[in-house]
Amino acid sequence: MKTTLKWISNLMTWLLFVLLLVMVFLVISTKASGGEASLFGYQIKTVLSGSMEPEIKTGSIIAVAPAEDKTSFKKNDIITYVQEDGQLVTHRILEVLGNGEQVQYVTKGDNNKEADLTPVLSENVVAEYSGFTIPYIGYFTEYAKSQKGTAILLIVPGLLLLIYAGFQIWSALKVLDMNARKQLKNTEDS
Repeated sequence: MKTTLKWISNLMTWLLFVLLLVMVFLVISTKASGGEASLFGYQIKTVLSGSMEPEIKTGSIIAVAPAEDKTSFKKNDIITYVQEDGQLVTHRILEVLGNGEQVQYVTKGDNNKEADLTPVLSENVVAEYSGFTIPYIGYFTEYAKSQKGTAILLIVPGLLLLIYAGFQIWSALKVLDMNARKQLKNTEDS
């Protein structure tokens, strides 16, 4: 029983520590990259609309590869591009217009009835969808970007680790106190 409790205790310590490290990594990488985390050369983007459902669900995070040759995309590729208002959009290419350096892409969200009104200039393409998505985690990452979210995601795991460490110390002191009492009783009985 004691070995099981000790094993569970060690597991809890490591889990809390890993959680704290993951939260620190997410918050720092998100802040350092100007709002979007990056992992293994892929940018992590949050999808906040349902325009690409069912393939990409609202609230998902997706991994996108930064676009190197912005004129080489073809029909059915899914690209992320910057609109005139500065907002990022991830849609599927329906048609490629032009060639060489003068390329535009007609795009459409899979869940939209009509194609987007204006073609996307190749220089506005920032990335290509890699096919990797995790549903609903985007809500969490968006919250992590807020000041309140950043504070909570750094403080809560740290506090949990401190509380757990305090509990461990209290338990150890309790065992030491019991051992000291037993030893004192044994000395008195002798």
